[in-house]
Amino acid sequence: MTRTPTRRALLAAATVLALPLAGCGSDGPVDDVAVAVSAPAATSAPQAAPPGPPAPTGPFGPGCAALPLEGPGSPAALAAAPAATAMSTVPGLTNTMVTVRAAALAASLDATPDLTVLAPVNEAFAAVPPATLDPLLADTPRLTALVTHHVIAGRLGPGELAGTHTTLDGGQVTIDGTGGVLTISADQTLLGAADATVVCGNLPTLNATVYVLDQVLTPPA
Repeated sequence: MTRTPTRRALLAAATVLALPLAGCGSDGPVDDVAVAVSAPAATSAPQAAPPGPPAPTGPFGPGCAALPLEGPGSPAALAAAPAATAMSTVPGLTNTMVTVRAAALAASLDATPDLTVLAPVNEAFAAVPPATLDPLLADTPRLTALVTHHVIAGRLGPGELAGTHTTLDGGQVTIDGTGGVLTISADQTLLGAADATVVCGNLPTLNATVYVLDQVLTPPA
């Protein structure tokens, strides 16, 4: 049996790990009188929009500074372990892992190939009022929907993350931005007060790519 996580376990959080061409003139004689003949001005071609910032090729975001350079929780160690096992070594994702285990989904996250995980930091859970969070933690079906709403089938690189994606709970999440600045609108979050931001992204594990968020998302009603 999976025990419902306590409020105390969720609040035991570590710190956040968390882009008109001028016409050419010509002269020619007409009836021995020299006149200047000017070509009509050419129409300006539409200007292409400037390219956005390039997508990062490695981990990005201010929250990545909290990752150790080596050992458990470092990018190299995360890449060598499956998703749930890897995330359990990151202090800033303690509360995410409490909910994953409470919903009995850790084994599935480790075994399912090619996933994208949107993992809220500890502070994101701590910011949710008890009146909202406690009933959710006590309701396994709702908790399962919450956890799976943070998982997308397929590995998405930073250049692929912007757009609307179907999550494992059957809902959708829309991510905006380019380069290393990626957000999710406030109406898609549990609190609904501020946009969610990717504070540390593009963390590969054996079977998933993890993007750390500063807000908890909410599945569709």
